[in-house]
Amino acid sequence: MDEFIRVPGTKFKFGLDPLIGLFPGIGDTGSALVSAFALIQAARLGVPKILLARMSLNILINELIGIVPVVGDAFSFWFKSNARNYQIIKDHTAAPGGVSRRSDWIFVIAVLVALFGIVCCGLLVTFLFFRELGRLLAGH
Repeated sequence: MDEFIRVPGTKFKFGLDPLIGLFPGIGDTGSALVSAFALIQAARLGVPKILLARMSLNILINELIGIVPVVGDAFSFWFKSNARNYQIIKDHTAAPGGVSRRSDWIFVIAVLVALFGIVCCGLLVTFLFFRELGRLLAGH
């Protein structure tokens, strides 16, 4: 999601996450779903709670800043939360250290609920923005 395309002549890569983020509401929702799936997979692989917390923080930062039009998309090009989280999972699977516990799943569910709330707020803000823009253009 974050490192699909390389900018010619540079080492900089970007992916679908910042590109789909350009579509207000829909892009952030899609990105959040992919990020949530990665978090669930990490819990299934027995990634320790501290690493799940780091992954969650990456997702939440990306989604919170991603709500802001233009700024959020630019931030997504730089921050690459999914690439960071993939690296955490990759590092953990190179030296596995355990199985997931009930507390890990409770933590992941709590983060997913928070992520759902953030995405819903983002969709609401997007809807209100476009409604007001429509009113402004219609002359009301």
